[in-house]
Amino acid sequence: MPSDLDVSIVDITEDRQFERFLYRCLAPMPFRKYRTRRNYLEAAIPQGFRKKILFFKGTPVGTIEFAPANASGYPIMGEEVVVLHCLWVLRKAKGYRFGTQLVNEMIRDSPRAIGLATIGLDHHWSPWLKTSQMELYGFKTIDSITVSHKTKHIGERFTIHLMWLPLQSDNPPTWNTTQLLQGIDFCMANPLYHPQSLKTLELLQRW
Repeated sequence: MPSDLDVSIVDITEDRQFERFLYRCLAPMPFRKYRTRRNYLEAAIPQGFRKKILFFKGTPVGTIEFAPANASGYPIMGEEVVVLHCLWVLRKAKGYRFGTQLVNEMIRDSPRAIGLATIGLDHHWSPWLKTSQMELYGFKTIDSITVSHKTKHIGERFTIHLMWLPLQSDNPPTWNTTQLLQGIDFCMANPLYHPQSLKTLELLQRW
């Protein structure tokens, strides 16, 4: 295991030095302040949105993004529930339990939270947000819907899971599946992102 001197977790939410990570995570994509993300951040940061980067020997290798349910980009509802948007550790940094360190950091940052909620995907072509990955950190499925994308992999069904990790109370959150079918616009790297170029209201079709 790496020593504490090798690893640091930095809150980059309001640090202009790391602003690029607010818009492109660790993905190899250009830094661009797109409108829907900027609007979301301006509204969510004052309400408790946080994004953190894990550095290993000075190199960014992991990230976590979360917000209280009332400030989340997902249509998840719950009193004193914190919603995990994204948890990602680069493949080259696997095996060091950095994902667990990031989840523990989120828990420490959320002392009033009764639990953590997130979304998991099964049978989706993206490698992100897999249900099996979330289960490694203790999340369990409490509801799910089966859908297909209206413009990509048409007819290929996948499942979206509402997942829950109770901390102080097992009073689980709820979600608005009708709104979820429209996709999300707070992060263009998210597998459920609804691009502005798509003019239909719904991104997904329910089965």
